[in-house]
Amino acid sequence: MNFFNIILILAVLAIAGYLVARNLKKKQDEKVEEQVNVDDKTYTLEMMTAFIKKRLDEITKINLYDIGLSEEELKRRKNKKYELKKALKGCTYGDVNDKKYIKELIYDLLEKEYGVTELNVSRAISFDIPSLLTSQDKFDIILYMYKQEFGYEALTEIIKKYDLARLKYVEGEAKPSYVITSSEIDEIFEKENFMLTFQDKLNVVVQRIYQHYKGYSSIDEIRDMNIDGISGGVSGLPESFLSQVAQTDGDYIEQIIDHKVPRACDSIWIMFQGKSIRLEFLSFGTEAELKRVCQNIYKYNNPGQLSDTNGYKINEMKDGSRVVVVRPSMSETWAFFVRKFDVKRATLEQIIRFPGKEDAIDLLKYLVKGARIISLTGEQGCRKNNNAYGNDRKYI
Repeated sequence: MNFFNIILILAVLAIAGYLVARNLKKKQDEKVEEQVNVDDKTYTLEMMTAFIKKRLDEITKINLYDIGLSEEELKRRKNKKYELKKALKGCTYGDVNDKKYIKELIYDLLEKEYGVTELNVSRAISFDIPSLLTSQDKFDIILYMYKQEFGYEALTEIIKKYDLARLKYVEGEAKPSYVITSSEIDEIFEKENFMLTFQDKLNVVVQRIYQHYKGYSSIDEIRDMNIDGISGGVSGLPESFLSQVAQTDGDYIEQIIDHKVPRACDSIWIMFQGKSIRLEFLSFGTEAELKRVCQNIYKYNNPGQLSDTNGYKINEMKDGSRVVVVRPSMSETWAFFVRKFDVKRATLEQIIRFPGKEDAIDLLKYLVKGARIISLTGEQGCRKNNNAYGNDRKYI
C-alpha cells in the first residue's frame, strides 16, 4: 500500500512538472511571437496603429493581482491603470490634457517598444521626399511647427500670414468662395522649408495615429485651435445617392472618384472670424470615418444614444463648445456642427467693423444701460454674437 502511494505521488509530481514546463515553454514562444518582425511594412501607419491599439488594450486589461507585486507596487500600478483608463475616455470628449497624456504614452511605446528610429520613421510619412507627401501630410507638418511657437493660435497665424481667408475662384465654379485649396498648402509648405528633427517627425506620426484611434480624424488638431467653429459632412453628395446613381450612370461615379464631385465625407468647414471656409485639402476619407467622429464627438456627460429614431443630439464638449450631430434618416448623411465661444477676447470693436461703427457701438451701450429690449437679426456668420454684449454687459 505504501509502495502504491509512492508511485501515485511520483506520478502526480511528474504530471505537475510536465504542465509547468509546458506553460513556461508556451510563454517563451508567446514572447518570441510578440517580437516585431521587421520588414518594409512594419513601420507603416496601419501597422503602428494596430500595435498601439493592442498594447493599450493589454495595459488596461491586465490582472495586476496575478503578477505577484508588492503592496506598494500594486497600489502604484493600479493608480496608473486607472489614470490611463480615465484619459482614454476623457480624450474622446475633447479634453486637451487627456489627449496630451495619451499622445505622450504612444510616443514612448513607439520609441521604446516598437523600435521607431530616425532611419525608419520616414516609412510612415515620407518626410525626406516632399514630392510623396499628400496635402494632409504637409498641413499636419505646417500646423505642428506653428503650434510649437503660437500654441492654439497656430491656425489663425497661418491664415493671416498667407491671406487664406479671402474670396477666390476655384476651377469649375462660376462664383468666388471662401476655400483653402491643396495648391495653397503645397505653396506654403515649399515656402516654409521646415527642417524637422526626429522628435518632430515622430510627434507628427503620433498625432496621425492618435487622431484615427481616439481623436476626431482629420479635424482633431483643428478643433483645438482658437477658431469660431468647425463642421463636417454638411455638404457634398451622400452615400445613399451615390449607391443609386452607381447602377445607372458609371461616368458620374468616375467623376466622383476623381474628386471632381465632392462627397459628404470630403466636407470639412471652419468658421473663422465670421467666415465659413471650406478646407478642400482635407477629407475624412470614408463615410465610416465620418460616422465614427459623429458618434464620438457629442458623448460628453452621456447625453443619450444617437439612433435612427432619435436622429439628432445637441450637447456641449468638455471645453464648453456647443456640438450638434445629425444622422440618417433625419438627414441625408452623417454630419456635425461645433461652435466655439471665445467670449474672453470678444469686444464690440472686434465684432463691429463697418464704417461708422463708433456710433453703432455708442447706441448699443446706451440701449443696454437703459435696459431696452434689443433684437439682433441676420444670417449665420454675420457676427451677431450676443454672448459678447447681450448676455454679459461687462464688454460694453
